[in-house]
Amino acid sequence: MSAPIGSFADARPAPDCLAELVAPVAEAVRGWRGGVPAREIVYVDTDPAVADTAAFVERYGQELLGQSANCVVVAAKRGGETTLAACLVPSAGRADVNGAVRRRLGARKVSFAPMATAVELTGMEYGGITPLGLPADWPLLVDAAVGDMPYVLVGSGRRRGKLIAPGKLFAQIPGAEVIEGLTLAP
Repeated sequence: MSAPIGSFADARPAPDCLAELVAPVAEAVRGWRGGVPAREIVYVDTDPAVADTAAFVERYGQELLGQSANCVVVAAKRGGETTLAACLVPSAGRADVNGAVRRRLGARKVSFAPMATAVELTGMEYGGITPLGLPADWPLLVDAAVGDMPYVLVGSGRRRGKLIAPGKLFAQIPGAEVIEGLTLAP
């Protein structure tokens, strides 16, 4: 099979390679009930040494910068309470944590969650966090631009490998909310 975007030597439907995924992501793929069929989620094997966006697009193709999204975990604080959430934004930009994210979460202050917290609570590797398989009680804020992409490359839960899926799939994840203007331009 060839991937719908990019040139990858190994591309397979994600339901056929659950062993390559961390447990929460494998479970999310196995139990997927959204309008986009699970077989349209494609796993591509990639070099874990170049998992971060800049190194990844340098190795696999600059065009992927406009076809990928980053999932970042944020901590929203208000009145002594902390709420964790995830934001899915185009890789070419960055989440507007002090504007759109703060307002949507009703927080006084929002910052990126500590790496150790994000890794522990998602069950995923840093540099591979993906919106599929996040804790069910977390809000998932999806930039509208991601949903408009024909296909989007995201993390797989590990530094090795990525997932590619139609952009509209990410709006169908339980707890997802599509938000215009969630991303700041670079």
